[in-house]
Amino acid sequence: MDTLDELDRRILDVLQMDASHTNAELAELVHVSPPTCLRRVKHLTETGVIQRQVALVAPEKLGARLTAIVEITLDVQAAERMDEFEKVVAAEPAILQCYRVSPGPDFVLVVQVADMPAYHALAHRVFAAQKNVRNVKAYFSTFRSKFETRIAP
Repeated sequence: MDTLDELDRRILDVLQMDASHTNAELAELVHVSPPTCLRRVKHLTETGVIQRQVALVAPEKLGARLTAIVEITLDVQAAERMDEFEKVVAAEPAILQCYRVSPGPDFVLVVQVADMPAYHALAHRVFAAQKNVRNVKAYFSTFRSKFETRIAP
C-alpha cells in the first residue's frame, strides 16, 4: 500500500483498540461518513495493512497459566531446514509466536501452556523429537507487566 494518510491512521488506531465497533460507530469516532469509512477499511484489508481481526483472550481463563519464551538453535541453518522447523512449530497450537532471529539463536518462540508438565510434553514433542534441534533455552514468565498488540500507525 502507498503511504497511509491521517484518516487511515485514525481508523487503524481505533480498530487496534477495539475492532468490535460497527462501521457507523467507527465512522463517528474517526469523523467521516460511514460509506467513506467502510471503503477505507475495505482498502486497508485488501492491501494487507489489516491482516485479520481477532479476539484477545485471557490465557488463564482457558487454563494456560504458564508462558515460556524459548530460544532454539538448530544444527543446520540451511533455508530448507529452517522451513522444516517452522512447519513443525506452525502445527503446534501452544506456540503462539515464532521469530527467526539473528545473531544468537535461530528462533525465539512464545509458548502458552497450562503448566510445567504441559511444557515438558511440548518440549519433548516439538524440540527433542527434532534431530536438527541443537539447543533449547527456555525462560518462564513469573509476571507479565505489559502486553500490547497495538502498533502505532
